[in-house]
Amino acid sequence: MNDNFFTDYKNFIVVPEEVKQAGKEGFEPKSYAAHYIVTLSIYDSRLSALRDASKYEIDVEKSIKAVLKDFNQMQSKRYHLQLLELDKFKNYFILALSTKIKFEPEEENEQVSFIIDKMLMNSFYVGQSWFNLIGEKGKVERKLFCWSFKEYKMENQDNSKIDGKFENISELIPKNGQITLVKASLKQEVL
Repeated sequence: MNDNFFTDYKNFIVVPEEVKQAGKEGFEPKSYAAHYIVTLSIYDSRLSALRDASKYEIDVEKSIKAVLKDFNQMQSKRYHLQLLELDKFKNYFILALSTKIKFEPEEENEQVSFIIDKMLMNSFYVGQSWFNLIGEKGKVERKLFCWSFKEYKMENQDNSKIDGKFENISELIPKNGQITLVKASLKQEVL
């Protein structure tokens, strides 16, 4: 066989469609029908806090990010997961689950359970060796997470006023969350 036969192979490279989309598309909340805040803790945990996972040669933050990246690439047409909070001094972490299809209220628990226990858990359990973080009871049941969730709904944020005054103090707080003290001059009314 001639060694120079594939010299022009670069002219024939076609990147698969899924890889193209995963790299270029960012998370757009408006394209999802529902969002849930999911809190996950280790079932039958051998840890007092997530920082103790380093004893088992597991970098929790790196593991979570790797699993979420893979999940989002594989499930980009239906779901998106995002890490919202990870405090290594606590024994839980918080994810945002966004779905393209809104679950019926009576189906929410079953659907979120399927996503966490069937689609996500194995990537942590085997792929990231998190089976080392649970005790015998968890290994026998092959259960990694205890979890809870609540639907995330944006409140209507208009600054409605009653007689020129704000309805509640939260309307005075700027969108960036910074509260500053403003000096105001006092008006004296003449009777």
